[in-house]
Formats: sequence, C-alpha cells, structure tokens
Amino acid sequence: MNQKMNSLCSKIQFLSGAWLKLIAIVSMLIDHVNKALIYPNLVSNNGALTVVSNLFDIIGRIAFPLFCFMVVEGYFKTRSRKKYLLHLLIFGVISEVPFDMFTTASFFNMNWNNVMFTLALVLITIWIIDILKEKMQNLPKALWYFVSLIIVLIICIAAMYLSLDYEHHAILIGYFFYLFHDIPLAAIPFCYASMYTQPWALLGFGLTLTYNGERGKQNKMFNYWFYPVHLLILGILRLCLGL
Repeated sequence: MNQKMNSLCSKIQFLSGAWLKLIAIVSMLIDHVNKALIYPNLVSNNGALTVVSNLFDIIGRIAFPLFCFMVVEGYFKTRSRKKYLLHLLIFGVISEVPFDMFTTASFFNMNWNNVMFTLALVLITIWIIDILKEKMQNLPKALWYFVSLIIVLIICIAAMYLSLDYEHHAILIGYFFYLFHDIPLAAIPFCYASMYTQPWALLGFGLTLTYNGERGKQNKMFNYWFYPVHLLILGILRLCLGL
C-alpha cells in the first residue's frame, strides 16, 4: 500500500522547497492584502470587489499548509535545529508589532499573536515527539503513539491559551505531517480534517505532494524578512487610510 502511494506521489513531484515557499509567500501576500485593504471596503452587494475578495480568500488558503509542511521538512533537513528554532522565535518577536498593526491597526495587542510563534511551537512539538520516539524505541510503539497524542493535546491547549495564529490547527497539522513524513498522501486527509473550517486549504495540502525533496535555490534572509516587512507596510497603509 505504501509503495503504491509513494509511486503515485513520485509522478507529480516536480517542485523544490524554494518553489513551494515562493508559492506560499505569494499566497500569503494576496491573503493579507485582502484582509488589510479589501475587507474594510466591502459592503453588501459590492459587485466586482466582492468577487475579487472571494478569489483572494481562495488563493490565500494555500499558504499556511505549505509553511507548516516546510517547517516539518526543515526539522528533518536543517543542519541545526536549535538555530532554526531560534530564527523562528527571533522573527516572531520582530514581527509582532507589524502583525498587530496589520490585524488590529494598533501597535500592541495580546489577543492575537503572529504565525512565526506558531511555527516555532510546531517545531518544538515534533522535536519533543521525535526525541521520545528514539528513547521509547524498545517499548511497544502503541505506547509512543499514546504519549505523543497527550503531548499534542497539551501543546494544542497552550497554542489556544497563547492566542497564536492558527492555534491548535497548526499543531495538529504539523503532527500529521511528521507522523506521515514518508507517506505524504496519507497525511492529507488528517491535515485537512484539522483545518476543515477552511476548505480551500486543500489546495495547499495538495501542493505538498509536488515536493521533490530538493531545497532549491533560496535566500534564507528574504524568506524570514518578507513576513515582518510586508506586514509593516500593510499595517502602515491601514493606519494612514484609517481602515
């Protein structure tokens, strides 16, 4: 069964990690432009603007599944997991004021925290579970599954308590991408169920099947800095336009 799944996936694996990140970045930008600049101008029966906003909503759902997927891939492929986690946390701190400006047109809001912190928590979750997997390898595997689910449940609650973007949905998605790392097709139904309130996210989950396992040519600093910079620009526009 696993061989058939892997054979099916291999036929459509043509995008590197660099291309998937670029697609995710473009999707995120479209989604954020929609939320910051178009949503506030929508009124009932707004015609063409509503159509554009709905289209942007669909495209915007692609981003998060890809970002979450790449964090799990990064966990397995990075040369330093500590540095990877540190970068996510540092840019979470850098991004928080721009995120608050973008989401609430204010400079500080504790009720909603940016996705860099979410992705950092996803990384922490799978790191803990992976360490336990190694330490419990001589015990029944069912016990490891049970313990890992308890850990995921606790961290899901923490994500909700911390008001992280995508909250528990992100933790579950990261867990399933980790659990089915060698069977990507099998991960999709579980990931999609974890984000069922956003049906168009299936586009992003589907795109993970096109990943060919190669990093591709990337600019790491661009990948990190794009998030706070574009949020800052959109936040300034919201404040200047009074949106």
